[in-house]
Amino acid sequence: MQLKRLETPGIAHYAYLLADGGEAVIVDPRRDIGEYLDAARDMGTRVKYVLETHRQEDFVMGSAYLAEQTGARIVNSGHKLFGHGDVQLDDNETLSVGRLTVQALHTPGHTPESTCYAVYSPQNKNSPWCVFTGDTLFFGTTGRTDLPDENASIENAALLHDSVHEKIFDLGDTALILPAHGPGSVCGSGMADRSYSTIGDEKQYNEVFTLSREEFSKKKGGERLSRPPYFRHMEKVNLQGGIKSQFQPNSVQILNAAEFANQSGGELIIDTRDPEGFAGGHIDNAHSIWLGGLSVFGGWIGNEHVPIYLLTERQADIDIAAMHLSRIGIDNIRAGLAGGFGKWRSSGLPIQMSGTISPRDLSANLERYQILDVREIDEYDAGHIPNATHMFVGSLEAQLGKLPFDKEKPVVVTCGVGHRASLGVSILLRAGYKSVINLIGGMSAWKAIDLPTQN
Repeated sequence: MQLKRLETPGIAHYAYLLADGGEAVIVDPRRDIGEYLDAARDMGTRVKYVLETHRQEDFVMGSAYLAEQTGARIVNSGHKLFGHGDVQLDDNETLSVGRLTVQALHTPGHTPESTCYAVYSPQNKNSPWCVFTGDTLFFGTTGRTDLPDENASIENAALLHDSVHEKIFDLGDTALILPAHGPGSVCGSGMADRSYSTIGDEKQYNEVFTLSREEFSKKKGGERLSRPPYFRHMEKVNLQGGIKSQFQPNSVQILNAAEFANQSGGELIIDTRDPEGFAGGHIDNAHSIWLGGLSVFGGWIGNEHVPIYLLTERQADIDIAAMHLSRIGIDNIRAGLAGGFGKWRSSGLPIQMSGTISPRDLSANLERYQILDVREIDEYDAGHIPNATHMFVGSLEAQLGKLPFDKEKPVVVTCGVGHRASLGVSILLRAGYKSVINLIGGMSAWKAIDLPTQN
């Protein structure tokens, strides 16, 4: 038996390849399937099944394309929210992969169709070796419960608690837990940063085990998590197992600075450099989304219909940026800037600048600035700069009219360390604010030197 976890950067997604006796399953694959095919080839195994734990919300699934390329059969619970599937397993039904037995466990709560898969080896048919838990059970927590209906999140949390206790609790403390996401995923919050875990480990510290049904449902159902707009698109395309990736390496058109300036006017320009680089100089009206944040925040700013132009630190980053966007269904990448921002800088074309400020300097001059905190609401409530206004960065562009700010006076934008703040800075600049400044280091730096906060 061989197991390999295949991680997707940016969205903290885990897929798995499990092989035995020349046969394999792949669990929850993403849209670009090349890495899975390579891994199966390296193992010398044939992909027999593609297991789906649920209809993913945060990335385009690769089930249908993987099945097309390998002849594998797609396995799920047959719930209507899957919308497809070659093998539809009822609760507790099984299938075989090599000498292994895979048992479906219906675990609604995160979403109605959520399903876990317990894997039994011939050496121990009474206790599973591992359980693929999807978004039902993470390390230290569970998936969010507001996605089916934000008004029923408490009821869904109670259902999730029931699912875990009725279907997973008694499987055996040594069984490995193999979730679909880790820390940083938008499909939940509070995941533990661990390499692996077991059911026994989770019973010691995971809130779904340590809290009562009532306590858990109130806490989990009361989470206030933003729902990215691209989730709706993901749900639609994933209803049929996802769509084939349109991305090919070196396929994005590369333009020189003059061509880029001419063609990108009025279109969505995304600058993928770090906050300090954006503050020091950028193209007018560009959105600042750091490279690693594209697979989340690219879906707040763009969508599958909007043409996008990419400005990167290095030309080699263009393919990485396009791949991040492709994984959330955004394929309309028109061009990238040849030579990165350095070529724009040396071309003599116009450059706009914003600014940065340190926590000490801001603290010494608080009365001079309007302060905008663009973190999630729970982060803000846990401690923010005195008198700071809150508006989550994903909602900022759509709700600018609600800000109680004077566009003529300087605004300092803060987040955790400065990346989301840079996106907030770019949005305010586009809206006509005259002086917008990024608190570099964000609230992490502010708290590190014991500056005062409000709750």
